[in-house]
Amino acid sequence: MIIEHKLVIADMKLVADFRRYILYWKKRFAEQPITDFCSVIKTNSEAPLEEQDNYFLLCDVLPEDRLLREQLQQKRLREILEQQQRERYDISFHSMCMFCDQEFTGNRSVVLNHMAREHDFNIGLPDNIVNCCEFLAVLQKKLDNLQCLYCEKVFRDKNTLKDHMRKKQHRRINAKNKEYDKFYIINYLEFGKSWEEVQSEDDRELLDNLEEDWSDWEEHPVCAVCLFCEQQADTTEKLYLHMQKSHGFDFPKIKSEHGLNFYQQVKLVNFVRREIHHCRCYNCQEKFQSKGELISHMEETKHITLLPARSTWDQPQYYFPTYENDTLLCTLSDSEDLITEDQSEDIPVVSEDISNLKALKQSSVLNQLLSEENKSQEKF
Repeated sequence: MIIEHKLVIADMKLVADFRRYILYWKKRFAEQPITDFCSVIKTNSEAPLEEQDNYFLLCDVLPEDRLLREQLQQKRLREILEQQQRERYDISFHSMCMFCDQEFTGNRSVVLNHMAREHDFNIGLPDNIVNCCEFLAVLQKKLDNLQCLYCEKVFRDKNTLKDHMRKKQHRRINAKNKEYDKFYIINYLEFGKSWEEVQSEDDRELLDNLEEDWSDWEEHPVCAVCLFCEQQADTTEKLYLHMQKSHGFDFPKIKSEHGLNFYQQVKLVNFVRREIHHCRCYNCQEKFQSKGELISHMEETKHITLLPARSTWDQPQYYFPTYENDTLLCTLSDSEDLITEDQSEDIPVVSEDISNLKALKQSSVLNQLLSEENKSQEKF
């Protein structure tokens, strides 16, 4: 269009649907002269008349053009949100894991959560992704071509690629790769802006409104995953009820009977997740070939309800989550009834008599400590 028709369209990246945009203006240019809509840019104005050219600039300074761009953007966003909604509740999804031979049917979240938990491959929350099948196909094609998903280097065979992605912790996608932008809802919210720009603006707005009224805050539902299977729930109450009815694991009861505070709950959840991840019964320590065999064993033997000694799981190493972005951890809280009178009186506080400061300083244990410190320094 520039070469043949001298037509320049400004800010092409802000046109949500270029085909519809062009068809609209083709119709309008047939109805009225192009100069009614476009600014005329004269080039080589000082050259002879035959060497001069007129170019026509079409941009959103024209109200009609700006309105068209906004309508196309709104239509595109509406289509994307409708597609996301269909995928969110679609139960006909079918896919294989990209890192093992396990096959999944049902909802897209099942395979995405599996890859996040079992293979540490996290491309984001399922609700933030759109056109998931196409996205997974793009990633699978890269792996089939022996290409690392993060650094995008190509390797000679599949084993070398697997070792590289595992050792270099490259089991993730490259956020700078614009090819993936169309698969994330955030990139459609403000057309022409990347997710980084939108996020940066959100962060600045948050800093500017620290004292803003939060009375209209609406909490979004969680999407926590069961400790023993792929079941998800949008509230902790539903998830606890599922674990109790389906697996016989009553987390609120365990929390109450053992008097678990917040940090102990975190360690217990991370401990159970890690043992299940390793297909190992946390009661008898027997290992199994698959998670299904493990859960069947634990439910049949009632080992799922029998926690090991507190010293086994109440360890600092279990402060660290087994899976990244484990939503269940974010929903844990202390119970008000956990603080008993005995606990509140565990640590007595004895005040010092400061009526005679001179005597207090002379009899202070600090004098003895300082004396020993000075003697040890004199030796060296």
